[in-house]
Order: sequence, then C-alpha cells, then structure tokens
Amino acid sequence: MRTLDYTHVDVFTDTAYGGNSVPVFHRAGGLSAEQLLRITQEMRHFEAIFLEPTDTTDTVRARVFDLFEELPFAGHPVIGAAAVLHQICGGIEQRTWRVQLPNRTVTVTTMATKRGYSGLLDQGPAELVGVVDGPRALAEAFGLAPGDLDPGLPLEVISTGLAYLIVPVRPGALTRASIPTDITDLLRGVQAQFAVLIDEAALEVRHWNNDGIIEDVATGSAAGTIGAYRLRHGLAGDGEPFVLHQGRFTGRPSTLRVQPHGTPDEVHSVLVGGDVALVGRGTLEVLP
Repeated sequence: MRTLDYTHVDVFTDTAYGGNSVPVFHRAGGLSAEQLLRITQEMRHFEAIFLEPTDTTDTVRARVFDLFEELPFAGHPVIGAAAVLHQICGGIEQRTWRVQLPNRTVTVTTMATKRGYSGLLDQGPAELVGVVDGPRALAEAFGLAPGDLDPGLPLEVISTGLAYLIVPVRPGALTRASIPTDITDLLRGVQAQFAVLIDEAALEVRHWNNDGIIEDVATGSAAGTIGAYRLRHGLAGDGEPFVLHQGRFTGRPSTLRVQPHGTPDEVHSVLVGGDVALVGRGTLEVLP
C-alpha cells in the first residue's frame, strides 16, 4: 500500500505555531485531483501543496489546493515548499528553485537562517485589471460603511497569479470588517477571484474565503497584488521593499516582505518573501 510523506511548516514567521501553516507533500505524483482535494480537506489547513520531482534537481511540479478546489497559484504554499526542498537537500546556504504550477512557472530563492529558512518568491509581472466603482455596495459587502473606505485611494483589481479586488480602508476599519454574505458573485462582476482589505497607514491587510467563514492568516498572493498596487499609486518606489502585516485578527501575527519592480503603468515583477519555521513531519498511511 502506498504511503505519502509530508512536512508541516509555518510561513511568514520564524517561530513554530505562528504564521500561516501548510503541509508540503514531497512526492505526490500520480494522484488525481479528487485525491489531492480529499487529502487537503482531511488535513484542514487553509491550503496544501503537492510536489512531484522532475529530471532537474532544482525544479519540481506543484499543485495547490484549498478546501474547495485547485488553485492556479498561491504564495505561502510555494514559499513553504521551497523551504522544505532546501531542508531535504541541505547543503549551501542559498538555493534557487523553479516551481512548475499548472499554468506558469515561478522561482523561489531560499536561505538557511538561524531558526529555519527564508524564502523569496518572484510572482512575475502584474496584470492591472482596472479601477472599480460603486463604493457603497462594496463597503457593505465587508460589513463597513462607505466612510470606512480610504477616500484617497481607489478600489482596483490586480493579479499576480490570482485576481484580487484591493479595498483600501481608513485606519481602524480593519477591526470592524467582516464578510456577512458570500461575495463570489460580486467579485465575478468586477473580474476578481478574491478580495483583500488594506490599511495603508498601518500596512496591514485582512483576507477571507469568499464566504467569509475562514480568515486567512497570511496571504502571499494578495501581498503580490498589494506590491503592484502601491507601486502603481506612488506609495512604493521601483525596487523599494516594505513590510506588510497580516494575521493579527487570527491570533497568528505574520510578516510579509514585499518588493515591487517596474513603473506605475507596467509592474515587471513583485517579490514576496518571509521566514519559514519547520514544525514537524508525518505520513499518510491510507490514501483516498
């Protein structure tokens, strides 16, 4: 009977039991999408990532699932997976990995640290989908009043692999935010898949599943769009790094390092990184 090994890591933190957790399955080739989804649902993490080796040591194929479906891209699982690969291979302090997702290939540079590893993911160029009107309906979708939105910044949809509606809010509004009813249809109407709220003054964000039931701890894919957004609107310069905060409201404060490159009209790439803490290892002895 086949077994399946995995490593449990926490991403965007240097301390175990902080940040955003993810199980990394090292050799999951040959399993169907239905099996991978069942395994993800059994693990009950926000997401899980499944790797398959290639003929090249520094390149792997990867598939990412959340509790509902396969995702074309996700940030913290890819960074966590690269750290696990570094830990398995050992050796030199810095390595670069190519992660082949179903529709794109990304690179992650990892380094050994005193407390684990750090990873820096190049999310590639940003797609600027467009500015969104209708602030009252959008504010209400997040349990807020129109006055809670930041009047100096537009709502905009940007993608660095997943399309996010970026909702800038006034200081303090994140505390009151929630998703009372499912926003999937609303997001489809503005060509977005997910939404992220940002308090620009605090450089802090919140993101939930579209039904509002589960709040994410630290969202690497959203951080990439925030990097592009801040470059686009003159809040960060070309190559200027900044630190984004998330997870305070889930009891797992996380730190995401972001560095956009390009111009306001053409964002060439966004780097998103953070620390990775190794938590443990396990084996599935029965597969679905």
